[in-house]
Amino acid sequence: MGAVPGDEVPPSRTWWARAAFVAVFCAAAVPVIGAGLRGAVALLVVSVAMVVVTFAAAYWFLASRGLLRVLSLTVVVLAPLALLVLFVRERLLWVVLVQTALVLLALVCARAALRRDAEQGMPEYPVGPVRRPFLVMNPRSGGGKVVKFDLQRKAEELGAEVALLAGPVPVDVEVLARQAVERGADLLGVAGGDGTQALVAAIAAEHGLPFLVISAGTRNHFALDLGLDREDPAAGLDALRDGVELRVDLGRIGGRVFVNNASFGVYADVVQSPEYRDDKAGTALRMMPDLLARDSATRLRARIDGDTPVEGAQAVLVSNGPYATDDLAGMGRRPRLDRGVLGVVAISVAGAGQAVGLLRRTHSRGLVQRVATEVVVDAEAPEIPVGVDGEALMLPTPVRCTIEPQALRVRVPRHRPGTLVSAPTWDWVRLRDLAWRPQRSSSVSSGLR
Repeated sequence: MGAVPGDEVPPSRTWWARAAFVAVFCAAAVPVIGAGLRGAVALLVVSVAMVVVTFAAAYWFLASRGLLRVLSLTVVVLAPLALLVLFVRERLLWVVLVQTALVLLALVCARAALRRDAEQGMPEYPVGPVRRPFLVMNPRSGGGKVVKFDLQRKAEELGAEVALLAGPVPVDVEVLARQAVERGADLLGVAGGDGTQALVAAIAAEHGLPFLVISAGTRNHFALDLGLDREDPAAGLDALRDGVELRVDLGRIGGRVFVNNASFGVYADVVQSPEYRDDKAGTALRMMPDLLARDSATRLRARIDGDTPVEGAQAVLVSNGPYATDDLAGMGRRPRLDRGVLGVVAISVAGAGQAVGLLRRTHSRGLVQRVATEVVVDAEAPEIPVGVDGEALMLPTPVRCTIEPQALRVRVPRHRPGTLVSAPTWDWVRLRDLAWRPQRSSSVSSGLR
């Protein structure tokens, strides 16, 4: 959102913006004061070189086996330590500490100056009472949270019908949910993983019913972005007696709903492995060298909103709403789930050089970050592995992902400790205008950068 003509900028924002620039100037001046201009340049060159070496070594650690992997890990560990020792020997450790403190101060001041421009949380809507809530609970999910937090008893005390997935035979949760709707259920909910959440959420959206999320899974990414307390799954049941409603988007892939993301390429290949659930980190490390190899990795083609395709990607992540952070894995948080757009991250890394290039974020040809309403992923194969909310699937190509704006009514507790208000867009032009031209109306770039 931008400034409206006639709006006056509060003096406090002007001074916060000026303080941010002063802190940045001081941070740049500290090395010159401590080591002189020539010494400061030398330290900068050495520091950048160490970062590049560490990042390249991290790539080789993932892409190699045996002795080369051990050597790469050694470099990853020792390079930062060597840089620290260098600063200590030159008696410049104080420079690093003071400069770090000043940079942090600049960030705090800039956030304070830009906070009013930040996007606010999702709007909440009042709700009426529910009379026949129906909940699916998986006692095996999340290491047994359903039993640990006594969720079945607490839900039944609030008038909910609970279907416990406790039998030895797999149960079709979609069938359970549809049968509950036929019996007159006026709310559907899940205490389980994100994959199960998505299956039942699709039924709730189809029938226009509110949906309840109970964070009883392992990672609970959907619950996290809704602001729910992941440490206390029982708190989600408060929505049945003192709740509000959020209108949330749903992603759709090949006719299937996803609430978090659909991953293609490297990560999807790892998820397909039978050993993945028992040993996630070990399985990923064993498989990564083959997956990152230029000739063996599945190369993907992603067409984003009909534009020129992104060719040769090793990994594509399509998320139900863009993530707030621009980390390379794209696995930050989503402060909004109602913007009506997909988040898209495509990565192509054919060697250590391109891996280092990713440090430049969107300026690297190996990294594409976009928002879209449609993404079509194709490959030179009749079907490809896809991880949909952590569930391993094989889908025929091309695979089409779309967004259904505000298709799901989510019932959440009125008080949610994890509610996230997005950080303001880091906009130096806007910060400059606030610092030195506060009376001039200016537009604020609100898109993803």
